[in-house]
Amino acid sequence: MVKYGLVGILNTLLTAAIIWISLYILSDRDTPESPSASVMFIANSAGYLAGLINSFILNRNWTFKSKSDWKLSLLRFLIAFAVCYCLQLGVVLWLNSLEIITPAYICQLAGIAVYSVLNFFLNKHYAFGAGKPMKRNIRNNSYK
Repeated sequence: MVKYGLVGILNTLLTAAIIWISLYILSDRDTPESPSASVMFIANSAGYLAGLINSFILNRNWTFKSKSDWKLSLLRFLIAFAVCYCLQLGVVLWLNSLEIITPAYICQLAGIAVYSVLNFFLNKHYAFGAGKPMKRNIRNNSYK
């Protein structure tokens, strides 16, 4: 859990930095507080792509030390990413459309929070945890 958290912190910093730099470069200088949806999408995509690559490499090799086929892990990781990314992007675009949260950078932080929580559970139990045998707890007749 600690390793996942450290990778998550690094990914959050990397993702946020690339998003914010992209927003700065791509935004209209007259209205940097309220960039267009297309600028938000491009900046968001660039940041999450960098984080995606970093996350797969570090989580597979360091956090989970996965021994499973890397292609299957990558496929599951990408599915988990797609679900989380779409949900967070929806949150970002929705908050930005309300025009009550400024600057737009704050909308991105809300999206990052949604993504991070959901992605942890999907990676732990689906992308890198899949294929591990469940352990039976005899005391309460349940599985972990």
